[in-house]
Amino acid sequence: MTSRAHLDDVERRARLVARHHLGNGHRVDDVVAIANSLVAVHSSDPATPYLSFVARMTHPSLDAVSDALYRDRALVRVHAMRRTLWVFTPEVARLAHAACTVSLARKEWEQLRRWVARSGIDEPDAWLDAITNDVVAALHRLGPANTRALGKAVPELTRKIVMGSGAWVTESPAHARVLLNLGFDARIVRTEPSGSWISSEYAWRATDDWISGGIAGSNPTTSRAELVARYLRSFGPATMDDIRWWGGFAAVNAKAAIRDIDALEVTLDSGATGYVLADDAAGGSAPPAPTDVAFLPGLDSTAMGWKGRSWYLGDHTTFGGPLFDRNGNVGPTVWSGGRVIGGWAQTADARVVYELLEAVDRATSKAVATAAERLTALLDGVRVTPRFPTPLQRLLAGSASGTA
Repeated sequence: MTSRAHLDDVERRARLVARHHLGNGHRVDDVVAIANSLVAVHSSDPATPYLSFVARMTHPSLDAVSDALYRDRALVRVHAMRRTLWVFTPEVARLAHAACTVSLARKEWEQLRRWVARSGIDEPDAWLDAITNDVVAALHRLGPANTRALGKAVPELTRKIVMGSGAWVTESPAHARVLLNLGFDARIVRTEPSGSWISSEYAWRATDDWISGGIAGSNPTTSRAELVARYLRSFGPATMDDIRWWGGFAAVNAKAAIRDIDALEVTLDSGATGYVLADDAAGGSAPPAPTDVAFLPGLDSTAMGWKGRSWYLGDHTTFGGPLFDRNGNVGPTVWSGGRVIGGWAQTADARVVYELLEAVDRATSKAVATAAERLTALLDGVRVTPRFPTPLQRLLAGSASGTA
């Protein structure tokens, strides 16, 4: 039996810094290249993709991110894995839609039909078919339109239906779920925000009007294999639990994808089995430098890229602890050499402040302070409030002064 290669935590952190553009000499200004290096960029919080991109750029530019999203349309914001909103290249969006979202959308529509029926609407299937077709037709006719404009064009979107079950039941306008589900179906996409880059109100477009060829239609099996291969290229070695969690895959589908791409097994410091692509099992990367510093936003794709996180979070993995809310959403983090060493926030005057959770040497301390100053200058008075605040972020944001 051939012995399996061993990839230790130092190797994993070196790969993270290099492949995720989080260190000196590894940053780039190509926004599309950064997106592909992360496979999928979290976008549940509208500020996250912007801050994720600029943290990895040699010459950080918020405008470059907007250009890629809205002028060049080299990136697209869609719902996919784990019901999460992501920014992908169109190519990867097609893979994620076929691999994960088609089956997810089916369940979402079934649930919505039950809610519509419970709300006393006659012929709920016909009603949903009519309203969804009317929305898409309106977007073809109007071009970009926000939810308010769509409500005027398709009045049934404003009709209230009873949603939820158990302890959570609410009456809300139909648009709250109809537009979401049409996004899951890849029939419509979010485009430009109505306000600034931190706004959460977007204009909707018909997908095939926004992205040539649309997103739907790829083969689920081959798409799943390609998506897992891309994940391992960027995040490997990763355990089966990591792979399943990241994509929201059923065990049978994750195992099939691993077989289809002939991934290799390796051992990890944790004692778990990891997987890498066949040409990626060799170690020997130079250890990352502690001065490879980055300020990443809440829900960044690196911080949320694995289910098993102790190799880069150390003792800071506790949900409800300083860096996570109680639901497991990571807040803004400070990184050094591929490890999380603290968290950051902005004060009322938009100054970036931080707290380190462990001791660092003088050079690293200076690099962290410089990174905070640069981020303050880049944000130029714009205050970003994470959608999922964490204890440390709340504490720092409320401080009149802090380390900066």
